[in-house]
Amino acid sequence: MTIENKNIDLLYSDLTVDLYNLYKKSSYLAIDTEAMGLIHGRDRLCLVQICNEFKRTSCIKIELNTSSSPHLKKLLEDEKITKIFHYARFDVAALKCNLEINTKNIFCTKIASKLARTYTNKHGLKDLINELLGIELDKSSQSSDWGSNEDLTKDQLDYAANDVRYLIEAMHKLKVILEREDRYELAQKCFETVSVHADLDILKFSNIFEH
Repeated sequence: MTIENKNIDLLYSDLTVDLYNLYKKSSYLAIDTEAMGLIHGRDRLCLVQICNEFKRTSCIKIELNTSSSPHLKKLLEDEKITKIFHYARFDVAALKCNLEINTKNIFCTKIASKLARTYTNKHGLKDLINELLGIELDKSSQSSDWGSNEDLTKDQLDYAANDVRYLIEAMHKLKVILEREDRYELAQKCFETVSVHADLDILKFSNIFEH
């Protein structure tokens, strides 16, 4: 079933064939997830949000006991499409742990922000979007019961969609700064390590790079 609300598609367990075919033509896809908590293996994945360059946005409610989303998997494992996250480490781990998705071609706006915006220590999504795009995100629905059997509220749906709507624009602006400051190659090397850090998080390793 698909519910349309302000250009937001609400789906259950996976993308439809039509939406998969639409998204696979994209050069960039912004991705986010919502879960019951922050511990992989204990706190299940509840929602996956996707947005393309034209702000077509889909929210996929991952129903209880769902262990695979074939269309979503093919999309996120497509190496031709850049997948943009904010704090990719968490989302990539959640997608792998819950849906066996090995996300390819990652750009993390949080890593990019820390390398580019060295004049500030505010690298949360709200601060980033506010500075780069002049848009104030409403984060009041951040702590929600995303796993409820009830339909998502309008506030939850708007919050979830807004977490991906502006990531592609933010990525382009961060890339300009990174290239200007000669740090883009370093950022790309960092993005390539995200999957490794996600695997370590799933296996409950702490920081193995400490002394």
